[in-house]
Amino acid sequence: MAETAQNNENSKRITLTKGDRRRVWFHSWFILANFNYERMQNSGVCYTMIPAIRKLYKNKEDRAEALQRHLTFFNTHPYLASPIFGVTMALEEEKANGADIDNSAIQGVKVGMMGPLAGVGDPLFWFTLRPIIFSLGASLAISGSFIGPILAFVLWNLIHLVFTYYTQEFGYNTGMKITEDLSGSLLHNVTHGASLMGMFVIGALIQRWVSIKFTWVYARPKVNGHVHPMTLQNSLDQLIPGLAGLLLTFLCMWLLKKKVSPIVIIIGIFVVGVAAHCAHII
Repeated sequence: MAETAQNNENSKRITLTKGDRRRVWFHSWFILANFNYERMQNSGVCYTMIPAIRKLYKNKEDRAEALQRHLTFFNTHPYLASPIFGVTMALEEEKANGADIDNSAIQGVKVGMMGPLAGVGDPLFWFTLRPIIFSLGASLAISGSFIGPILAFVLWNLIHLVFTYYTQEFGYNTGMKITEDLSGSLLHNVTHGASLMGMFVIGALIQRWVSIKFTWVYARPKVNGHVHPMTLQNSLDQLIPGLAGLLLTFLCMWLLKKKVSPIVIIIGIFVVGVAAHCAHII
């Protein structure tokens, strides 16, 4: 009897087939088709997940809730988003089959993974593979061969497509292993660890991505008969290099926590920056 009940339960289980996952992979090609400056790639993520959501959720309200779940902020390297989609599909599959997975767990895994993978994708694809492949194509084109640009185009897209497909499958299989231990602490530990890693990577990149240079001269002391202008930037660099960029990042995080629209923050930074430049402060 117990075996029969188990068989009936398995027969009712909704499972994403390889065909379903291929359709998600195809949709992921268009992740940047509707990029926006408020939630970045969120609409592309939502479009990518549509084939899986249609298969997993038959109820209109459940589908709407799932789509809404994937319209939150998302931004990572477009090729390294594939393993995240794989893990997300696995979590959605378990949720659709009755597992106790809340929206915050799915979102936490996505957010935790997107930061570290973004840091990996740029050096690997934009700064290593792309220069090598297109330099090869350019060298052939310079020598008079029309094969050069064709070879570069085919080779680049072949690497891209193969990489995204197999990393999505890897993410899906890994996600299934995570969901097997839902009764334990594995999902919590993965979510927590991924979030910590994401914050670490983002924190390390603040110095590189956020730059504020103060040009305001507040003193002109003379040393050995020569005037040495002292700027606010020099004083801050002696205290903590990159302090202004760090403080600006913390301010933006605080405003986002207060539900201030990212568009308002962007416009505010632009206006303040232009005004400060005109006043010779930065």
